[in-house]
Amino acid sequence: MTATEPTTRDAESAAHEVAPFTVISGAQVQEALRDRHHQVVELIEHAYRLHGAGDSVNPPSYFLRFPDRPSSRIIALPASIGGDIGVDGLKWISSFPENVAAGIPRASAVLILNDHATGYPIACLESSIISATRTAASAALAADWLTRDRDRPRRVGFFGTGLIARYIHQYLAGTNWSFDQIGIYDTAPDSAEGFHGYLAGTGETGRITVRDTAEELIRESDLVVFATIAGEPHVHDPAWFDHNPLVLHVSLRDLSPEIVLASTNILDDVEHCLKANTSPHLAEQLTGNRDFVTGTLDDVMTGRVRPPADRPLVFSPFGLGVLDLAVGKFIYDEVTSAGQAHLIPDFFHELRRYG
Repeated sequence: MTATEPTTRDAESAAHEVAPFTVISGAQVQEALRDRHHQVVELIEHAYRLHGAGDSVNPPSYFLRFPDRPSSRIIALPASIGGDIGVDGLKWISSFPENVAAGIPRASAVLILNDHATGYPIACLESSIISATRTAASAALAADWLTRDRDRPRRVGFFGTGLIARYIHQYLAGTNWSFDQIGIYDTAPDSAEGFHGYLAGTGETGRITVRDTAEELIRESDLVVFATIAGEPHVHDPAWFDHNPLVLHVSLRDLSPEIVLASTNILDDVEHCLKANTSPHLAEQLTGNRDFVTGTLDDVMTGRVRPPADRPLVFSPFGLGVLDLAVGKFIYDEVTSAGQAHLIPDFFHELRRYG
């Protein structure tokens, strides 16, 4: 060994240094993701494949609920993802629907990234944008894979017209989807009109129509996007889906068990989706089995499952913490490599056992 070669102990020490704690703002998150729709969708696909291969830890989400505020909740999503991403962490996201009436967004969130080797937190990122981005990218990815054996939809309907609907539209448009017809339905007319104005401002060439009823929206759409805050099923008639649309059931609790049972069902993760009284969970409770689950998106991507084209096709993603970690680590790498991170070098102060 020469004098310049590191010893094993030196190498181990270098691998276990405590990095300065980094704070990444929402503005930085948004800038790092700007115009990278294809890249982010590919990242989400990679994360799903790592998860499907077992190279992840994604325990159940933990719900903090409030007896005096039954519509509100804060959710903790701990996770770890391996492969070339290699990061652990936690998303802490709140949903307070009453915020909308007060003029602020319903959801707010932070994402904590932990170093894979030491467990030390390395960053805190504003995460409402990350959460919306990974949700939208997951929906766009599913729409692509689930239409490879059926006609690509030309008529899309958005049921629920908040921020998530806007992000899903952005990711569909940003990954080369175009539509002849865009339908809009929301129980809040002001939201529907606001979403109409947003779509018109994007230069959409398809005909944009605010629908009068939920039934009209669904029957007139080949691709239906549910992005609501519904806490229990409010769409009950399987006949509305007789034309066999692709349904991106992003909000998870809109469809009655009868509709679920009459459809081909693709989930992002079976154990996660069959919890917390989601529509698939209600179907399981009704039947006492999981026979209605055709498979996962990873099953489709790997060719283990090929969904038939002669039934409604419903994608129900619970939303996995590993997806937030994948996007968050991408942003962290982008911001730090550009030298734009806000460092707090003395955040961890007691780093010597005996002073």
